[in-house]
Amino acid sequence: MGLWRCETRRLGMTAEPFRHQRSEGSIHLTMGPQGIVRLREAQAAKLRIPFGVPEAILINTGGGLAGGDRFSFEITAEADTPLTVTSQAAERVYRSLGAEAVVNVALNARARSHLMWLPQETILFDGAALNRSITAELAETARFVAVESVILGREASGETVVEGRLTDRWRIRQGGRLIFADDLAFNGLPPATAATLGTSRAFATVVLVGTGAEDLLDPVRAAIGVRGAASAWSGKLVARLAARDGFDLRKSLIPALTVLAGEAGLPKTWSF
Repeated sequence: MGLWRCETRRLGMTAEPFRHQRSEGSIHLTMGPQGIVRLREAQAAKLRIPFGVPEAILINTGGGLAGGDRFSFEITAEADTPLTVTSQAAERVYRSLGAEAVVNVALNARARSHLMWLPQETILFDGAALNRSITAELAETARFVAVESVILGREASGETVVEGRLTDRWRIRQGGRLIFADDLAFNGLPPATAATLGTSRAFATVVLVGTGAEDLLDPVRAAIGVRGAASAWSGKLVARLAARDGFDLRKSLIPALTVLAGEAGLPKTWSF
């Protein structure tokens, strides 16, 4: 190393700054009543579709997200098409050296389709930085269910998050009209006041848009119990849940999602 520094000074050269390896991936999926219309996978993002069921399973072959990684998912359910999109396992977001991991999700549900976005939990490790954006364009007659849940460290492994960055941005439009906008963000110590997370270290947002959403309010509230609350108005239902850890969160989250999924049911990956 000393010889290298000497040589670069003598020749007037500047050593290249160290460049960390970054992971990228993208999925473009269009599903129709007869099956796949279009599927494109790129880099570390993969997709598997089980035989005989209208499901798509997202896989990150990179094994998680680190600062500077970039992933995008564009999912379309064509008219009269049921489609459930989930993930193979919980997504892990590791400590960042500065840059954020960026995830962009674009969902499209055409007329009379039933699209469910049901990825498993996102686990933030101490020092993680994640910027996630979810946009959905829905036809007036489409039915849409979505969930995003976050776990701040794995309690069973003794992990705690004393510093992290999270930005979660939701925008849902129906017939071109904005019907739901939500932004959640923190930078540093996760919020732990009585009006935010308190002692909880796992939380989730659940959204349903579709005819009869208000009729499901009481069953969803019963499923959530003391771990959150739900409201329904103008053809949509929104629920917030918070729990001590991921295992405790699932005790209410899975029953609530089962109510919203109806006859479609939850994907098998949620049973592990």
